[in-house]
Amino acid sequence: MARAFLVVMDSVGIGGAPDAGQFFNGNIPDTGANTLAHIAQACAAGDAEDGRSGPLKVPHLDALGLGAATRLASGADVPGLDAEPTGVWGAATEHSPGKDTPSGHWELAGVPVPWDWGYFPVTEPCFDADLVAEVCRLAGTKGILGNCHASGTVIINDLAEEHIRTGFPICYTSADSVFQIAAHEDHFGLDKLLKLCVDLAPTLHAMKIGRVIARPFVGDAENGFSRTTNRRDYAIAPPEKVLSNWVQDAGGKVHGVGKIGDIFTMAGIDDCTKGADAKLMQDLHKLADEAEDGSLTFANFVEFDSLYGHRRDISGYARALEWFDAGIGQFMDKMRDGDLLLLTADHGNDPSWSGTDHTRERVPVLCAGVGAKEAGLLNFVDVAATVATHLGVTPPRGRSFL
Repeated sequence: MARAFLVVMDSVGIGGAPDAGQFFNGNIPDTGANTLAHIAQACAAGDAEDGRSGPLKVPHLDALGLGAATRLASGADVPGLDAEPTGVWGAATEHSPGKDTPSGHWELAGVPVPWDWGYFPVTEPCFDADLVAEVCRLAGTKGILGNCHASGTVIINDLAEEHIRTGFPICYTSADSVFQIAAHEDHFGLDKLLKLCVDLAPTLHAMKIGRVIARPFVGDAENGFSRTTNRRDYAIAPPEKVLSNWVQDAGGKVHGVGKIGDIFTMAGIDDCTKGADAKLMQDLHKLADEAEDGSLTFANFVEFDSLYGHRRDISGYARALEWFDAGIGQFMDKMRDGDLLLLTADHGNDPSWSGTDHTRERVPVLCAGVGAKEAGLLNFVDVAATVATHLGVTPPRGRSFL
């Protein structure tokens, strides 16, 4: 019987979004951004040599059609990725008015975002007095730190000692529709941080801020500070049932791997594992052995985005792609007859681009286990429709490309 594995390579865009000029990093439009192609070009030019060397080596992804999908999406040169595809391949276009995690994942799961997200102004302070007062009330503090747009790692390094001294939470945002709270796991307390985010989330969600994110960290001034894997995202619930609900309502089990449970507020998800990407790859391999007939496994690998895209680290991103390619090749060796593996992304985050924000791009759609053909230019909702149809579930929108 059929099983499906939907794996999101977070931020691995392939350029060519027709509306890229309407999205910006600072004052620079995303026109021409291309995460995968620019990484491959940098590798081929010898400009991505930190911890790796030479052309980008992703033979399994390329064999499925990654290079071909990138050329279809954007016409870009993708050095070293010129395999004749042995999988089903195409490129998908997003229509939701955002280039963020919830927008991309919801639409991949069959539900385009029906509203405009709320954002905070690029000012200091960026949060109004009423919101700051509510954070203080819930946290039991007389103030907050930050109150600005910032890189999470930078603001923690800058404010951690003051945070420990005052007990004030570090609050910041980004170009995404997010409110992030960083706090020390020992001095502030992990449970206190998570409760603060849970209690604050309804206020932010009413403002159409997509996520409240808990960013716990540990360490000290002498040895440095570092974020932990206990991050939690408290997202607005999708406005209607998504792919996971469709499968669950039809009697199938749904397993989440990574941020999926947070992104969908566990809607239609039976269980979810979390951790660093290395652990998540182990979890995915385990589900290849153990997932039930008729089940959906929905996974997100976030470190392309969180560790390398936002930090504009081309070498690091290339290393992550090569590591992922090896792991997914081993996963494909475990696949059974009747399995579908569908690899895609939720947006771009071109590490060669201006700024630190996501980039508006088309994304690859690569399938293993179902033969070889060109699927062409697709919509994000077609991903959900294809997975549902493979599992014998009738999708309410989109079309299967298999």
